[in-house]
Amino acid sequence: MALRWEAFLDQVTERGEYGSRQEAERATRVVLALLGAHLVGQVRAHLAARLPEGFALILLNSLQSAEPLPPERFLRAAAAWIEGATETTAAWDVSAVLSTVADATDDDLLHEVLLQLPAGYDLLFGRPQPI
Repeated sequence: MALRWEAFLDQVTERGEYGSRQEAERATRVVLALLGAHLVGQVRAHLAARLPEGFALILLNSLQSAEPLPPERFLRAAAAWIEGATETTAAWDVSAVLSTVADATDDDLLHEVLLQLPAGYDLLFGRPQPI
């Protein structure tokens, strides 16, 4: 069952220590659009089903990336799209959003998501994987 929009944003707001829900929403939109560009097929659809509808549509409607960005380039891309962000604050933004996404899903689906991404994303989701 998908989280409600407010509950999802409240978690992101708390984790990202944002001053407002609007800041959290801006970061969430950017991060989910970038993530959606990296996921394909049923994995993307199943993950979207766990998100509030508006955020699910952002994930599903992202244009596909030619190739998945390594985590450090994903952070740089997020920094470029989040107003006023630096690479350091973007890491915080990405982590706040992706850890909330991880909490909204189950371990099996998260494992499938991580299989579609380059190594290192497990840390961004706040779920370090054993090597």
